[in-house]
Formats: sequence, C-alpha cells, structure tokens
Amino acid sequence: MCADRPVLLVGSVPLTSPSAVFAEAGARLGSLAKRIPDGETGVRKDWIFWQGAAVARASGLTPGGTQPLQGGYEFQLYRLAGSPADVEFGSLGYADVALASYREFARARDGGVVPAGTRFQVSLPTPLAVVLSFFEPDAVAAAWPLYESALLSELGRIADGIPHDDLAVQWDIAAEICFVLEDPDMAAVLPMEVLAAAIARVSTVVPAEAELGLHLCYGDPGHKHVIEPKDTGLMVNFSNQLFTAIDRPVSWVHMPVPRSRHDAGYFAPLHDSKRPAGTELYLGLVHLTDGLDGARRRLAAAQEVVADFGVATECGFGRRPPETVPALLDLHRDVAAAGGKP
Repeated sequence: MCADRPVLLVGSVPLTSPSAVFAEAGARLGSLAKRIPDGETGVRKDWIFWQGAAVARASGLTPGGTQPLQGGYEFQLYRLAGSPADVEFGSLGYADVALASYREFARARDGGVVPAGTRFQVSLPTPLAVVLSFFEPDAVAAAWPLYESALLSELGRIADGIPHDDLAVQWDIAAEICFVLEDPDMAAVLPMEVLAAAIARVSTVVPAEAELGLHLCYGDPGHKHVIEPKDTGLMVNFSNQLFTAIDRPVSWVHMPVPRSRHDAGYFAPLHDSKRPAGTELYLGLVHLTDGLDGARRRLAAAQEVVADFGVATECGFGRRPPETVPALLDLHRDVAAAGGKP
C-alpha cells in the first residue's frame, strides 16, 4: 500500500487565532504536514494588503494615485518625497507576529496538539511584491532596495528569535509571475534572470539550518487567478532558474493547479523540471468545490508526468469563509491518502 502524500498549508487559514490554526491542523493533518503556518489570521488574511499601513507610516514618502485589483481591492500608491536616504520604514509587523505565533506554536507542540518534529512556517512576500503593489511605477526602482532592507531586518529578527531547526521560511512568489513574467512588456524590463537573482539575494538571509520553500502563485483575489496559467511551463522555467540561482538547499516548491485542469498537458512541462534531489514538489490540486473526486482526476493526470509530489491548495485559505476550513483540512487528508484514479 502506498504511503500518504505529504501536505503543504500554503499560508493563510482564516480562523480566530494562531492557536486555533495549530489545533485544527494538528488534529486533522497530524504528521502529514511537515510545517504549519500561523494562518496569517486577522488583518493579515489578505496577504500583503496590511502592508499598506506600514508603507503609509514610513518617512520620506508621499501619496500618489491608486491601483485597483480584482476582488474589490485597491492599493494606495506612493512615491519618494525626496532622496532615498530620507526614507525610513519602521516595523513592518512580520517579526512581531511571527515571534508571538511561534510561542503559541511551541506550547501547542509541547502539549501534543502539534506532532513532534513539525516546523513553524513563516510565509513572506518577496520585497518586489509589496513595492509593485504600493509604489508608483516610476518609483519602483528606488523603493525596491529600501523595502527589501526593511523586510530582511524583519527576517533577521525572526531568525534571532526562533530556533533554526524549528523554522521554515516560504517566499510567496506571486507578483513576479502575475505582473511581470506573464506580461511581455514587464518581462522585458524585469527578465526572469533578474527576478531569480533578487529572490536568491534575499534567500541568503534564511539560516542554513532553517528550511526554505518557494510558493509560485497566480493569486486568488475574488477566488480567481489573476491570470489563468496555461500549464506549468512558466513555473517550471522560473523554478529551474531559482534552483540554479539560490545558493542553498530549497526544501520545497509549490505550483497551483486550476480546478478545470485534469489533463496531463497541464503537467507535461514538469518533465523539464530540474528540481534537485531533496526538494519536495507540492501541487495545488485540492479544491473544496469539487472535493475528492475532482482531486483524484487531477492526481491521475499529474501522475502521468511526475510520481513524487505532495498536495496543497492553489493558494492560502484567507479569502474563504472560516466555517469551511475544517472540511478543507479534512479534504487535504483524504486527498493525501487517495490514489490517482477517480
């Protein structure tokens, strides 16, 4: 009998608190989830939207226009008021919440709520994601290194406060895909090798004993991808560049699978993946809307191309009703135990 596949919780889980997330994930997934995030609960449920307040508090910036995004989101844009040397970001909030959540995680694991050996997962946006979302286009080049420095300071505090063998850090790589690589004009300005080098640069701050994961994301504002991937091709090409550029082990890479795609053609580019030995692949083929039967169809199609992979959703759960979370966690468990045939 085949062993169950591992499960990745991508990030947000819209329950009332990190303790609730640890309790539900621990009870329903057990050791299937090698890492558990704190759920990005509360104000963080909409991924980087909460960073608008941190950008607004920064000195040396001035408001510009606004930028709408599907799902009813609208971002206030900023530009530099003067010299980059005048810009100073205060706390971005990531370290404060991660350190507080880790204390709850450690209590949960010590109490047997979370299995021994489970790591605490911290999911962070790439710096470019925040800069593209909150800065005027002509301010991106100047703002990018400034916000990157602030975010890496947050990561440094996280690494100082959490034992490295307890820590897993995931880069949420969405803006690079949705707003750059899927847009030929933007990709000409920021080619894939530049994006890979930028992610490699910030990955050097992740401690050697900590795990590093890559979540390749097409977003889900309004429960729709920002752009529907035609197949895994772009993600395979980008991840291959990332594996080469990042000078340390990558513990996992995650790729979404649209609900409608249960054909081997979607997964065919995975034949060309240069995923290193020891790097886990997670496919986001779990969809609550068509349940176990739909997941089995996607599993069967994926298995025509690749055998060793874990399962996940396309993106975090943050935009869904909290009452659906228990059923979705149970579905992860059932899909992990399922074979590839519907």
